[in-house]
Amino acid sequence: GNWWEIFRDPQLDVLEEQVPKANQTLKAADASFRQARTLISINRSNLYPTVSSGPSISSNRISGYSPTGDQNFQYGLFSLPLSVSWDADFWGRIRRTINTAREQYQASAADFENAKLELQTEVAVDYFEAHSLDAQAELLNNTVTAYQKALQLTQNRYAGGVASKVEVAQAQTQLNQTQAQDIDLGTARADYEHAIAVLIGKPPEEFKLPVLALHTEPPPVPIGIPSQLLQRRPDIASYERQMAAANEQIGIAKAAFYPDLVISATGGLQAGNIVNWFNWPSRFWSVGPQLLETIYDAGRRRAELGNALAGYDLAIANYRQSSLTAFQEVEDNLATLRILADEAAKQREASVAAQSSLQLSLNRYKGGLVTYLEVITAQSIALTNERADVDILRRRMDATVALIKALGGGWDASKLPNG
Repeated sequence: GNWWEIFRDPQLDVLEEQVPKANQTLKAADASFRQARTLISINRSNLYPTVSSGPSISSNRISGYSPTGDQNFQYGLFSLPLSVSWDADFWGRIRRTINTAREQYQASAADFENAKLELQTEVAVDYFEAHSLDAQAELLNNTVTAYQKALQLTQNRYAGGVASKVEVAQAQTQLNQTQAQDIDLGTARADYEHAIAVLIGKPPEEFKLPVLALHTEPPPVPIGIPSQLLQRRPDIASYERQMAAANEQIGIAKAAFYPDLVISATGGLQAGNIVNWFNWPSRFWSVGPQLLETIYDAGRRRAELGNALAGYDLAIANYRQSSLTAFQEVEDNLATLRILADEAAKQREASVAAQSSLQLSLNRYKGGLVTYLEVITAQSIALTNERADVDILRRRMDATVALIKALGGGWDASKLPNG
């Protein structure tokens, strides 16, 4: 589903919709998915008879030293054979091979959806990271403006003889340091912008992400009941389908212990010259069953069965571990969102208190009650708290995206193809 629409951000909607169309990693996953689909048809064809024909025309000469005594004998041979063979599949080897291909196809479909979910969540995370830097830049720009006014105030007081040169230098240092921090944000934002460009299949120099400060609170995410999680994650579905395919491999390995019955027939026309090729006496045919059974293979079949059983145990372990990891990821992000919401409320209170303290320090400085050092301290505390506000909001948005990803992004196992 279009899970990103929960954020109600048109710019994000446009970016997410470009991922399936242009991302090269996703195109590679789609190619693997289509390859897996063709394997079903390849294996299904083994259920039906194979019909082949090999017409031939040849001119032949017997060696003069042939032991048959027919020296220098020459003849032509015109042949039009038709061969039919069919594997009876009494023990289900072909049917299980088809089932294996179908389950691998479904696993590949789940892998494709998981790759798409991974890439689209990465776009969302990079998008919110970039816009959180826009919010940081907006904050620093406003702070630079305030610091410029504070520097002007200090210079005026110095000109009036009520402030020292040290205080002017302190105000200038504070301003320059904040401007440097503002400039430094551009490097990180450019990295996120370039990452988004590659994810949507564009060269970085051709993509520009509009500046938009992050201020929106993260939306609530519908969780559902825990048991639904196993049906809503494409990676878990992939492991489950791989487990089913591994189970079919056990049946294929067991079928190798039994004889294989192949029914074949060959017929056609054959003559020494083209005039007689289509006459009734030129016909020939051969039909009959063939039973193939391995008598001795030095334990190879038993080893293959053991390998299939071990592969099935491996698939079960991977499936169970992926399920446990999924539950952990959901609980981790739920806890993160809950704790960050409480932290954001307290941090907002701290920011308000820091702004109040800064205003009081400026008033005391204007009244000549304190030195500019107290103002600098209050400015640093206020800026740190305001930047912490922005950072917590960024972490909450990232945790929301991570929670959506942990829940499968709106996908569920009912979307797996039947094959």
